[in-house]
Amino acid sequence: QVQLVESGGGLVQAGESLRLSCAASESIFSFDAMGWYRQAPGKERELVATISSAGTTNYADSVKGRFTISRDNAKNTVYLQMNSLKPEDTAIYYCAAHLVGSTYWGQGTQVTVSS
Repeated sequence: QVQLVESGGGLVQAGESLRLSCAASESIFSFDAMGWYRQAPGKERELVATISSAGTTNYADSVKGRFTISRDNAKNTVYLQMNSLKPEDTAIYYCAAHLVGSTYWGQGTQVTVSS
């Protein structure tokens, strides 16, 4: 079973940037898609962005134009570049690896944006 380890979270002020990384224990090319999700206190986990094995990307409306998902297959790593951060982006961010019928999750990394 693949292991996913997120890093790069932290405390920033509104308007600043962060880059999250998700390192996988095996080739990410074998997965149909990789994604980033987030869960704020008292809310359900929601999609942030996904990237397919072909490189097709998909974003939540709330992050379009500010966040960019990318992948480095050689490093088995997926990134989430987050610019112009807002307090409402505060959440635990989770990396996911998708196969038909299965999803694997990382442990999450906390992102806190102060106003």
